[in-house]
Amino acid sequence: MQLRDKHTADKPVSASLLFKGEEGTSATALQILKGQQLKEHLTRVPAMLVCISGKVIFENENGLKESLSSGDYIHIEPMVKHWVDGLEDSQLIVIK
Repeated sequence: MQLRDKHTADKPVSASLLFKGEEGTSATALQILKGQQLKEHLTRVPAMLVCISGKVIFENENGLKESLSSGDYIHIEPMVKHWVDGLEDSQLIVIK
């Protein structure tokens, strides 16, 4: 299976649940196409964003700005507004 198969090519930003554990953990496949943005939002629990392919910019309201490409990851603080911009067509996984 390929992560990109979880999404349609016509949606600029797409999320699809990959796994939901018995104790509340989950993994979500995320696709952000080049030039598109996962708009500002919050997470209530700590999370990790892993870039599988492509390149994105992760930013948060505290001024953090990180470029992520294949193999890179970042921890996301709970209750901090953040957003992600696609610099290339990108496949990511969000783990909570």
